[in-house]
Amino acid sequence: MGRRVLLLANRGKQDVRDALGRVRGLVNKHGSLAGEMDTDGVPINDAGGAELILVMGGDGTLLSQARRCVHLGLPIVGVNLGRLGFLAEYDVDALERHAARVIGGGGLEFVHHPLLRVEVLEGASGALGFSGLAMNECVVTAGPPFRMIELGIRINDQEGPTLNGDGVIISTPAGSTAYGVSAGGPIVSPGIDAMTITAIAAHSLAFRPIVVPGDAEIDLEIRRANTHDGRGTSGEAGAGGTTLVLDGQQMYALGGGERIRVRKHEACIDLVTNPDATYWRVLIDKLHWAKPPSWRG
Repeated sequence: MGRRVLLLANRGKQDVRDALGRVRGLVNKHGSLAGEMDTDGVPINDAGGAELILVMGGDGTLLSQARRCVHLGLPIVGVNLGRLGFLAEYDVDALERHAARVIGGGGLEFVHHPLLRVEVLEGASGALGFSGLAMNECVVTAGPPFRMIELGIRINDQEGPTLNGDGVIISTPAGSTAYGVSAGGPIVSPGIDAMTITAIAAHSLAFRPIVVPGDAEIDLEIRRANTHDGRGTSGEAGAGGTTLVLDGQQMYALGGGERIRVRKHEACIDLVTNPDATYWRVLIDKLHWAKPPSWRG
């Protein structure tokens, strides 16, 4: 009978709308549709007996839906209809080629992707001001008026360095190839239980990215922040200032004295891999890893 599939589609993309009929047909041919929903962030309390989640969109859609669905404990297939498709390994043609296995009930291969649980503790009281999840990275960014900020870093309750600069990126292995690598951080292979700490424009020649165990406890103290125009009614960042950013999608305005607590979340995301696209092949083809110079003639 095949697998029961929960289909999550980013209908804001024209390419998704164009491909929906074809993907529905594959689901109904090889399995059955447990439900179909928009990717609008409405909580999913009941997966309708689904055994597999299929997400149509791009990498950004996959990140938001992974956070939305982590509590369901179901494997996720990302169908890329965006630009890059690094995490969303399938396109519609690849899904069609492998539908008998992926949807029809064959053996699945997937990568366990850890998430970060990020909390903001308010000033001297230590009250919880914000809590969220990140699959790629947690970023503290200076923000307007773009003066340097100062962050104190503690790792496993041991005093670490003080960072003066434009901020810091704490990445999972999945996120190491996103913002982290753009800022000069290391690429961490999937399956390695680790986090990376990468400074953004550190005012130091000696501040280098580091890799810590995945169960490390990282605390950031905001010792000097840029002012912002205000917080949204639910704590989102206002018009500017130092800001916490999760996966480039969730934002929370920060002030001096607050502490950011970063821990590995108790659950992980299982992304179904595409046998036609190994991790190293994707690095070479899509991120142009180790691409040589363009030789004349």
